[in-house]
This record gives sequence, structure tokens and C-alpha cells, in this order.
Amino acid sequence: MTQFDKRNISMVMDLYEMTMANGYFNENSFEEKVTFDVFYRKNPDGGGFAIFAGLQQIIEYLTNLKFETEDIDYLRSLNIFSEKFLDYLKTYRFKGDLYAFPEGTVIYPEEPIITVTAPLLDAQLIETAILSQINHQSLIATKTRRIVKAAAGRSVSDFGARRAHNMDAAVYGARAAYIGGADSTATVMAGQLFGIPVSGTMAHSWVMYHENELEAFKKYAETYPDSSLFLIDTYDVIHSGVPNAVKAAREVLIPKGKRLKGVRLDSGDLAYLSKKVRKLLDAEGFEDCKIIASNSLDEYTISSIIRQGGMIDSFGVGERLITAKSDPVFGCVYKIAAVEKNGKSIPKIKLSENQEKITNPGRKKVFRIYNENGQAVADLITKADEELDLSAPYRYVDPKEPWRIRYFENCTAKELQVPVMKDGKVTGDQPALTEIRDFVKKQLEDEIWQEEQRFENPHRHYLDFSPSYYEMKMSLLNESRNASRDKD
Repeated sequence: MTQFDKRNISMVMDLYEMTMANGYFNENSFEEKVTFDVFYRKNPDGGGFAIFAGLQQIIEYLTNLKFETEDIDYLRSLNIFSEKFLDYLKTYRFKGDLYAFPEGTVIYPEEPIITVTAPLLDAQLIETAILSQINHQSLIATKTRRIVKAAAGRSVSDFGARRAHNMDAAVYGARAAYIGGADSTATVMAGQLFGIPVSGTMAHSWVMYHENELEAFKKYAETYPDSSLFLIDTYDVIHSGVPNAVKAAREVLIPKGKRLKGVRLDSGDLAYLSKKVRKLLDAEGFEDCKIIASNSLDEYTISSIIRQGGMIDSFGVGERLITAKSDPVFGCVYKIAAVEKNGKSIPKIKLSENQEKITNPGRKKVFRIYNENGQAVADLITKADEELDLSAPYRYVDPKEPWRIRYFENCTAKELQVPVMKDGKVTGDQPALTEIRDFVKKQLEDEIWQEEQRFENPHRHYLDFSPSYYEMKMSLLNESRNASRDKD
């Protein structure tokens, strides 16, 4: 079951993609091969890395991309497209190649996460769809990983659906949160679509509807004896919530041989209250009862609660996770890197007054470089036709300090991009969501430096160039500058 079972979202694109496609079609250049790269320029929240998510939805989009009769009729009503172009769209299918990092890869700025090599028209039409998926899911996966790290082994659940920007953001945000390390979601549709464990308890309205708090807890326990978890802050946590939770457990659950699974705090000083609640529960013989906390949590509030000795076993994180509130823009872009002419790939570079917006041109390979202990020391960009040999010291160029002579020694490498689609057809099976989630965890535990995982002033992961690639980029920059001067 996918998002395409009920609807066709092929028209999720910017108008300029369609107007350019029409222009290419009319000038008969629409089948010329081009290469576009997808990359981003900075990590969210000033972090040391990001997590790549959303690839599966991109593949689904490209596989199902088509234009229905009502789509053609709408485009015709705009009075800006040729009839021949609209006829072409009636049988259109994506015919390009897609290369991508495996979903769940730890990623860094300026490296091509996805490369599209396709006919010009095909490559142009898909920009918005690709970027919207990566920008959203990678942002939420990255934010969730920060929250999970702050929780320091305690369970984290996505509680964010009602604060998400819309229903799709809730569902696919839950998917991304699971990739980032959340253990469960409260969003039922995400559980149904993706097999994510679902979790939830009661609302304050349940407690307020019943005659009193004790009755509310007892009714809930009678209905859910195997999973009773009471919300104890509707009236008074210490003087009402905990005593009534204990009494309901003793009167309803224990006679059935059941235990109270947990209590939830959703307001107040969570560090202070959780310590008081833990002491009260333990004194009543409920040492196994878990304490769950929610209420505008993020990595900073969770870290603070834990530093203060808060006795919380699980965190339900909502609005600040699902909206990535502290830094809600991921910033992936889609830029042309090469044009194929007479069977030869011609690199293209975008210049800018801002140095960080100058693109890395041409078709290329991206390698992750590991030291002899298996830790990732850098990523390396080479030209697409280069062979990387690390059997001897390998000279590389740091583009931020190109004057220094540096070598990789006793290192190994893994090429990061893998073929995902060929001629519009999917190549191979996609990993299960649990595999993607485990992949993220393994990288962060075994490969990525802890110094890169700090919240404050993380170590910068190096993105280096092969000498040949660096020379090619500098040559293109000089040619472009000279051409600009000639025009002046």
C-alpha cells in the first residue's frame, strides 16, 4: 500500500518545470541527455551531519509518474503549452537513470545525494517532487536523531501528527522519525502504511468526561487491562493523579494478575514531578511502572530533564519533532551538472556572488573514506571515470585549503551512490524500513566520529576532491570568469 493507491500526485511540480519542458519540446532538444545533482548546503541546527530519508517515495513517484486526462485539460486551460506537447504528455513515462545514496545514509553538505541522468525534459519535470520528499523527510529524520541522542537510551515516540503542517506531513514525518530512531508513532496511518509500531494512551478529555479521575482510570483499566497507562496531570499529579492511579491498579488490574504499565506527565516541571512520582510509585510497590513525559519536548529540554535527574523512562515528542521547529528548512537543491553532446558528457558549473552557491560540476563519484579502525574520516569526490586506488598513499585536495599537500594513508573507501533506476525501471529491491533504521544506528555507533555528533560546535566532516576533479573545477571557473570578462 502506497500513497499512489488512492491518488495521482504527478502534478506536484512548479509551473516553470512544465514551461521549460514545453520549451525544450518545441525546440526539439527534449531528448538530449543531462545530469542533475541533488545536494544541500548546511546541516540543520548547526549539527555535524544529516540523515538521508525519502528515497522510497521518490522511487514511487517516478515509477507512477503519468498525466491523466484531467491533468492535460487543466494544462490546456492555461493557454501556454503547445498542443503537440500536451499530446506527448498523454503517454509520458519517466525514462531516466537514478543514482542515490542508500536511504538512511549519514550525509554532509555539498555532496550529491541523488544524481539524475535523463532526457532533458524528464530531468526537468521531477525537480519539485524529489526536493519536497528529501527536504521534508531528511529534516525530520535528522531532528529525530538529535532527540534520540538526547534521550540517552530512553524510548522516544512520535506524538506530532496534530501539529504537523498537513496530513501527509504527519504520515511521512512519522516514517522519517522512525528512520531517525523513534521507537513508535501515535499516527495510526503511518503504522498501517509502513509497519511502524503504534503507541498511545488517553487524553485529558477521557479523565474529564468521567465523574472523577479514579473512575476514569478504573474504566480504562477494565477496557485495556494489558496496556493500562494513565494520564495523571489533569487535576493534581501528586495529591490526586498518583494515588488514583495506584488505587485503580489495585482494584482492577492486580486482581486480574495484571500490572500498571505506566503513567504519563504532560505538564508542569517534568524533572521535579517525575522524581516525586517515581518515589511515590516505588513506595507503593510499583517499581516496574514506567513514567512517560510529553509537552513541547526537544533535544534541549530532554537533555535538561536528564541532567536534573528526571526519572523519565520514555518521551513522547510532538510539535518540535514533526515540524523541526528550531530549524525547519533543510535546503536541498537540484542543479544541472553536465550536458551530453555527441556522446560526450560536458560538465556545467553555476557561478554566484556567494562562494557557497558555486556548484560542483560534472558527472562524479562520491566515496566515503575510512581509517584502519573503520571510522569515516572524510568523503571524496572524483571524476566519474576515475579509478580510486588506496593501496598506496593517495594525494587529495581539501578545497577549503587547496595549497596544503595531504594524503590518505592506510585507508579504505566505499562508493556511496548506487544505481536505483535504469531507463525508468527500478533496479533491485528496496530495503525494509526497519533495515533503513538499523543502518542509521550502525553508522552512528560504528563509523561516524562522536565529535561530529555533538550538539554544540561539532567537528566538521571533510569533503575532499581528487586532484583531477579539483583541476577540472578550477579550469571551468577560470573559463567562466574569462567568458564573463569578454562579454563586459
